[in-house]
Amino acid sequence: MAKTKEQKVAILEKLQNAFKDASSVVFVNFHGLSVSDTSEMRQNLKEKGVGYFVAKKTLIGRALKDAKFEGDVPALDGEVAVSFTDSKEDSIAPARAIYDFSKKHKENISILGGVFENRFQSKEEMESIATIPPLEVLYGQFVNVINSPIAGLAVAINAIAEKKS
Repeated sequence: MAKTKEQKVAILEKLQNAFKDASSVVFVNFHGLSVSDTSEMRQNLKEKGVGYFVAKKTLIGRALKDAKFEGDVPALDGEVAVSFTDSKEDSIAPARAIYDFSKKHKENISILGGVFENRFQSKEEMESIATIPPLEVLYGQFVNVINSPIAGLAVAINAIAEKKS
Protein backbone atom coordinates (compact mmCIF):
# COMPACT_ATOMS: atom_id res chain seq x y z
CA MET A 1 0.00 0.00 0.00
CA ALA A 2 1.40 3.39 -0.98
CA LYS A 3 2.23 5.88 1.74
CA THR A 4 0.68 9.32 1.72
CA LYS A 5 2.88 12.39 1.64
CA GLU A 6 2.08 13.10 5.30
CA GLN A 7 3.12 9.55 6.28
CA LYS A 8 6.39 9.90 4.37
CA VAL A 9 7.13 13.23 6.07
CA ALA A 10 6.46 11.63 9.48
CA ILE A 11 8.74 8.68 8.67
CA LEU A 12 11.47 11.04 7.42
CA GLU A 13 11.25 13.08 10.64
CA LYS A 14 11.44 9.93 12.74
CA LEU A 15 14.55 8.80 10.82
CA GLN A 16 16.18 12.22 11.09
CA ASN A 17 15.59 12.30 14.86
CA ALA A 18 16.92 8.77 15.24
CA PHE A 19 20.09 9.58 13.27
CA LYS A 20 20.61 12.90 15.05
CA ASP A 21 20.52 11.37 18.55
CA ALA A 22 22.03 7.97 17.73
CA SER A 23 25.40 6.87 19.06
CA SER A 24 25.24 3.88 16.72
CA VAL A 25 23.12 2.83 13.72
CA VAL A 26 22.95 -0.55 11.97
CA PHE A 27 21.42 -1.05 8.53
CA VAL A 28 19.66 -4.42 8.45
CA ASN A 29 18.63 -6.51 5.45
CA PHE A 30 15.65 -8.68 6.26
CA HIS A 31 13.55 -10.91 4.04
CA GLY A 32 11.27 -13.84 4.67
CA LEU A 33 11.34 -13.31 8.43
CA SER A 34 8.18 -14.64 10.05
CA VAL A 35 5.96 -12.38 12.14
CA SER A 36 6.78 -14.32 15.31
CA ASP A 37 10.54 -14.05 14.64
CA THR A 38 10.22 -10.34 13.92
CA SER A 39 8.25 -9.83 17.13
CA GLU A 40 10.84 -11.80 19.10
CA MET A 41 13.66 -9.71 17.61
CA ARG A 42 11.86 -6.41 18.27
CA GLN A 43 11.18 -7.43 21.89
CA ASN A 44 14.83 -8.42 22.37
CA LEU A 45 16.00 -5.10 20.89
CA LYS A 46 13.55 -3.12 23.02
CA GLU A 47 14.83 -4.80 26.21
CA LYS A 48 18.33 -3.62 25.30
CA GLY A 49 17.20 -0.04 24.65
CA VAL A 50 17.59 -0.40 20.88
CA GLY A 51 15.15 1.02 18.35
CA TYR A 52 14.19 -0.81 15.16
CA PHE A 53 12.45 0.85 12.25
CA VAL A 54 11.57 -0.28 8.72
CA ALA A 55 11.56 2.42 6.04
CA LYS A 56 11.95 2.88 2.32
CA LYS A 57 15.54 3.21 1.12
CA THR A 58 14.81 6.61 -0.47
CA LEU A 59 13.64 8.00 2.87
CA ILE A 60 16.64 6.49 4.66
CA GLY A 61 18.91 8.07 2.04
CA ARG A 62 17.34 11.51 2.52
CA ALA A 63 17.65 11.27 6.30
CA LEU A 64 21.30 10.19 5.97
CA LYS A 65 22.11 13.21 3.78
CA ASP A 66 20.76 15.48 6.51
CA ALA A 67 22.71 13.61 9.22
CA LYS A 68 26.13 14.52 7.77
CA PHE A 69 28.03 11.37 8.76
CA GLU A 70 31.60 10.94 7.49
CA GLY A 71 32.42 8.51 4.68
CA ASP A 72 30.31 6.76 2.08
CA VAL A 73 26.93 5.16 2.68
CA PRO A 74 27.17 1.35 2.43
CA ALA A 75 25.07 -0.37 -0.23
CA LEU A 76 21.52 -0.78 1.04
CA ASP A 77 20.32 -3.82 -0.90
CA GLY A 78 16.99 -5.56 -0.47
CA GLU A 79 14.48 -4.81 2.25
CA VAL A 80 16.11 -2.43 4.73
CA ALA A 81 15.49 -1.63 8.37
CA VAL A 82 17.39 0.62 10.73
CA SER A 83 18.44 -0.41 14.23
CA PHE A 84 19.77 2.35 16.48
CA THR A 85 20.52 3.45 20.02
CA ASP A 86 21.26 6.77 21.67
CA SER A 87 22.94 5.09 24.65
CA LYS A 88 26.49 6.31 25.21
CA GLU A 89 27.21 3.44 27.65
CA ASP A 90 26.55 0.61 25.18
CA SER A 91 26.69 1.95 21.65
CA ILE A 92 27.54 -1.53 20.38
CA ALA A 93 24.14 -2.93 21.46
CA PRO A 94 22.33 -2.61 18.08
CA ALA A 95 25.13 -4.32 16.14
CA ARG A 96 25.53 -7.07 18.75
CA ALA A 97 21.79 -7.75 19.00
CA ILE A 98 21.28 -7.94 15.22
CA TYR A 99 24.43 -10.05 14.80
CA ASP A 100 23.30 -12.50 17.50
CA PHE A 101 19.83 -12.77 15.97
CA SER A 102 21.31 -13.27 12.50
CA LYS A 103 23.18 -16.35 13.77
CA LYS A 104 19.81 -18.08 14.25
CA HIS A 105 18.27 -16.76 11.03
CA LYS A 106 21.18 -16.61 8.55
CA GLU A 107 18.96 -16.76 5.46
CA ASN A 108 16.57 -14.05 6.65
CA ILE A 109 18.54 -11.27 8.28
CA SER A 110 21.98 -9.71 7.88
CA ILE A 111 23.93 -6.55 8.64
CA LEU A 112 24.48 -4.27 5.62
CA GLY A 113 26.66 -1.71 7.36
CA GLY A 114 26.09 1.11 9.76
CA VAL A 115 27.25 4.24 11.50
CA PHE A 116 29.64 4.09 14.44
CA GLU A 117 31.36 7.10 16.02
CA ASN A 118 29.76 9.41 13.42
CA ARG A 119 31.33 7.52 10.51
CA PHE A 120 29.82 5.10 8.02
CA GLN A 121 31.06 1.54 8.48
CA SER A 122 31.02 -1.36 6.02
CA LYS A 123 29.31 -4.68 6.65
CA GLU A 124 32.59 -6.27 7.74
CA GLU A 125 33.44 -3.41 10.10
CA MET A 126 29.99 -3.52 11.73
CA GLU A 127 30.21 -7.29 12.15
CA SER A 128 33.60 -6.95 13.84
CA ILE A 129 32.17 -4.23 16.12
CA ALA A 130 29.27 -6.58 16.92
CA THR A 131 31.66 -9.24 18.22
CA ILE A 132 33.09 -6.94 20.92
CA PRO A 133 31.94 -8.37 24.29
CA PRO A 134 29.52 -6.42 26.50
CA LEU A 135 30.96 -3.90 28.93
CA GLU A 136 30.43 -6.17 31.97
CA VAL A 137 32.46 -8.95 30.30
CA LEU A 138 35.24 -6.50 29.44
CA TYR A 139 35.32 -5.33 33.07
CA GLY A 140 35.64 -8.95 34.20
CA GLN A 141 38.46 -9.60 31.74
CA PHE A 142 40.27 -6.46 32.90
CA VAL A 143 39.98 -7.45 36.57
CA ASN A 144 41.27 -10.92 35.70
CA VAL A 145 44.30 -9.44 33.91
CA ILE A 146 45.09 -7.22 36.90
CA ASN A 147 44.46 -10.00 39.43
CA SER A 148 46.52 -12.67 37.65
CA PRO A 149 50.02 -11.46 38.67
CA ILE A 150 48.87 -10.89 42.24
CA ALA A 151 47.40 -14.41 42.43
CA GLY A 152 50.61 -15.85 40.96
CA LEU A 153 52.67 -14.02 43.56
CA ALA A 154 50.44 -15.30 46.37
CA VAL A 155 50.80 -18.89 45.13
CA ALA A 156 54.59 -18.53 44.89
CA ILE A 157 54.87 -17.06 48.41
CA ASN A 158 52.63 -19.84 49.75
CA ALA A 159 54.83 -22.50 48.07
CA ILE A 160 57.98 -20.94 49.58
CA ALA A 161 56.34 -20.82 53.04
CA GLU A 162 55.32 -24.49 52.79
CA LYS A 163 58.82 -25.48 51.65
CA LYS A 164 60.49 -23.73 54.61
CA SER A 165 58.18 -25.29 57.20
